[in-house]
Amino acid sequence: MISQLSLSQVTDEMKNCIQNCLDCHSICLNTIQYCVQKGGMHAEPQHLQLLEDCMQICQTSADFMLRSSEFHQQTCTLCADVCAACAENCEKMGNDAQMKACAQMCRRCAQSCRGMPTARAA
Repeated sequence: MISQLSLSQVTDEMKNCIQNCLDCHSICLNTIQYCVQKGGMHAEPQHLQLLEDCMQICQTSADFMLRSSEFHQQTCTLCADVCAACAENCEKMGNDAQMKACAQMCRRCAQSCRGMPTARAA
């Protein structure tokens, strides 16, 4: 859960994006564990690396927005690109509920991050 004190300086749009980033970080972390246990194509190094990249950039983007960093626009743009790539990759894993859930969250995060370059800290 996001601390309200930390969010006193950010817009509602940014609060939503921060929450999406944190949710995406969480599902990517869970999906990495799932993929390692499942094995096969789920555990291919490139797939796991993309999940790790997505997890990390989501955390970084949330941190930058929480701190009202002047660079949050750049991290959000990169986050949107990585999340979109991760979603596409997860969708290639077939009819798998975990992978579909991860792809859906990654797409939601990408969409909200794409809106951040126009948002400013309050």
